[in-house]
Amino acid sequence: MQPLRLCGHLFYVKRDDLIHPAFSGNKFRKLQSLIDTPAERYDTLVSYGGVQSNAMLSLAHLAAMKGWRFRYWVKGVPKTVARRPEGNYAQALRLGMEMESLGYEKFYEKIQKARSGLAKKSLFVPQGGADPVAETGVARLAEEIEAWRRATGLDRLGVVTPSGTGTTALYLRRHLPKTVAVYTVPVVGDDAILHAQWRRLALPGEALPTVLPHSPHPFAKPRPDYLQIWRALAAAGVVFDLIYAPPTWLALLTAYERLIRPVLYLHSGGTAGNRTQLDRYRRGGLWEEAKQPRSRGRNEPVIQTFKSKTVLQ
Repeated sequence: MQPLRLCGHLFYVKRDDLIHPAFSGNKFRKLQSLIDTPAERYDTLVSYGGVQSNAMLSLAHLAAMKGWRFRYWVKGVPKTVARRPEGNYAQALRLGMEMESLGYEKFYEKIQKARSGLAKKSLFVPQGGADPVAETGVARLAEEIEAWRRATGLDRLGVVTPSGTGTTALYLRRHLPKTVAVYTVPVVGDDAILHAQWRRLALPGEALPTVLPHSPHPFAKPRPDYLQIWRALAAAGVVFDLIYAPPTWLALLTAYERLIRPVLYLHSGGTAGNRTQLDRYRRGGLWEEAKQPRSRGRNEPVIQTFKSKTVLQ
């Protein structure tokens, strides 16, 4: 747990990005039960998603560690990326990933058809780890949070995590006590899509996380205010990912006075993808000197250069 001051408020950050270089943040939590699975149980790992996905890279590491074949389905690979592999895509290829383009038309129908033909020892992991297999690791995360809350003598706590599939947020709400509020922001899709994904995994009548008010935006599209809050967070002492963290922090700051406090933000890792995302900012002319900052050590001075009114305009 690391304290972080931003816009005059004290937050706590659970540094799950420091767990392991290959499996960090919520990817480690979602894959924890598979990491503990004997290698001989499967011989092939299959999943699908984006070309620069953080989940893809974590799955590639898992397959390499277990000695499994890793097949990964995408809609298509951009010509520039295929011609010059970089970022998560390049790393996953080096780890042995076999990427297969299924085309943009009826992509999800093709996935279901291909999935039905998988061999018995193949393990299929849905995009982003949205699967009951993720509950074991997230339940352990909830135990760690609750142990910290009790040790610090906090009566109440607000926990904030970004949502792609919403899996982490849902299982946290299931395993944390009612005295802990769970807040989230959908970064992939809108509120309706997020609730539809929750319905696939939720128990009948189960309480759901609270969705913070937010401004919908095309997934991963660079925005000046995203870059601004990301740089402010780095100046305050922690480097986050450039896709999920910025919209979540902006929504968090806007709603801060209405939240249960103190607020604990779960660092979901994913900083390996910052390099290619920063390239997008440079190409778009949003930041000419798009260099990656580093997280400050716990004992280094914290520099605060960010004003809340700038964020919330």
